[in-house]
Amino acid sequence: MDSVFGKKEEKKGISVTLVLGLIAGLFVVTGLIGAFWLLTPGETDRKDVLAGAFLEGSSGFENYTKQVIIATNTDRLMQSMTGLGTITMHMSSSIYNKGEKTMSALQVLASVVDSEGKVIKEKSFIMIPNSERQTLGPGQSISVTVNIGGFSTEDDRANVRWKVTAIKLEE
Repeated sequence: MDSVFGKKEEKKGISVTLVLGLIAGLFVVTGLIGAFWLLTPGETDRKDVLAGAFLEGSSGFENYTKQVIIATNTDRLMQSMTGLGTITMHMSSSIYNKGEKTMSALQVLASVVDSEGKVIKEKSFIMIPNSERQTLGPGQSISVTVNIGGFSTEDDRANVRWKVTAIKLEE
């Protein structure tokens, strides 16, 4: 029967096609990592946005932050389980400018606290400018959603707190 069908010869060594595929895959992965690195906003961008802003503890900061009202949208407060067994909190809020000046930058600290008021996890975000709006004028509001991950099922996630940490106003 071997003579009818012919005997297959086993090839030894590495296939040229396999090597070319691995090289092409390496270039694609390297390109994706490079593009992600270039497109991700860095810390220098954050500093540029907040240049000239009133930071927490500076003079006048308290007066300006009293003009910002942040209300948690409790009907849009959600949690979801990740594939790694941790929980991600999805927190939504409305930010309202009740002042008389336009805000060109606003940095907020979002915190998840337990029933005793102790912070479990927190994350700082620049809310303005964003893809929806570049400024927040007097009497205007904006809806924002913040995701904080890495909670365990045992964590007592009782409440959400928002705190303005930097505000930049247009003159």
